Amino acid sequence: MPTLDLTTDVVSLTAALVDIASESLHEQVIADAVETALDALPHLDVVRDGHTIVARTSLGRSDRVVIAGHLDTVPVNGNMPSRLDGDLLHGLGTCDMKGGVAIALLLAASVPAPVRDVTYVFYDAEEIAAEFNGLGRIARERPELLAADFAILMEPSNAGVEAGCQGTMRVDIRTAGERAHSARSWMGSNAIHALAPVLDALNAYLPREVDIDGLTYREGLNAVGISGGVAGNVVPDEAIVTVNFRFAPDRSEEQAHRHLQETFEGFGLTVTDSAPGALPGLSHPAAAAFVEAVGAEVHPKFGWTDVAQFTLLGIPAVNYGPGDPLFAHKADEHVPLEHLHRVHDRLRKWLTP
Repeated sequence: MPTLDLTTDVVSLTAALVDIASESLHEQVIADAVETALDALPHLDVVRDGHTIVARTSLGRSDRVVIAGHLDTVPVNGNMPSRLDGDLLHGLGTCDMKGGVAIALLLAASVPAPVRDVTYVFYDAEEIAAEFNGLGRIARERPELLAADFAILMEPSNAGVEAGCQGTMRVDIRTAGERAHSARSWMGSNAIHALAPVLDALNAYLPREVDIDGLTYREGLNAVGISGGVAGNVVPDEAIVTVNFRFAPDRSEEQAHRHLQETFEGFGLTVTDSAPGALPGLSHPAAAAFVEAVGAEVHPKFGWTDVAQFTLLGIPAVNYGPGDPLFAHKADEHVPLEHLHRVHDRLRKWLTP
């Protein structure tokens, strides 16, 4: 089993984490390594649930913060093992989000008596459908483990604060036809052709922009998959287009679904995945104090993150981590070394007496 040295520097630890393969639903090896490293720290109470590890200080401080990061990555794309190139560390997960995980692990090891109690959460299956998400499982089944006054999610945010997040909903739009030989197509009905109004609606769609707490969130509606046809000489009797709606956090999931029904009126929609957004919450004293303490510029979060899980629990939360999110999931994924050092140093200062 790989071992993690929590006395090393943040760049070396990030590289060590990247070099442990941990595609979603295959996190056992990295979870074992994280659990073993944290178990060796006497100032932490460590609990494991599946491939999620929760480590808590219990100092009786007046407030508690959760610092959380996911252990899984998207599938490898020729970008393992890690590679150091000048002031960048390349490799799968460097940005999303093993750099953030490395920072959290180093803080857990090197700040045994923080000014606020800390709950560190390292969880599985964030990069796939919400039903598998380890943080969501803890929130549903053992919410007491996440009880806190404030939460920081170590998602890549260009070493600044990204507030809130978009909601996401995926739906399948299915059309039916009648099979026929393609040489006698008038004897059937082409289900793929019947999708044309759906594609027209997508091409004509104007995404909404909305201002919330001084941050501008831009929505998006896109076809992300299409299927249909059984053979090269058969008129297809079924076709499916999968649509992903990224909606601003002022919409609920129910409102998002209703908007899709209105946009694709006359077509049946099957929801295959859905997760709510999270409002910025920057007016909450804990969030405002954190932003001031780390001196970070605040931007809206485009994309869904697990700050929404904390929002559902009534815990204000922000995204704050190293790496440019534009490089997440890309073959040339990387993280600037300066981001790793900056986020680590500022969080350490925020936690240190």
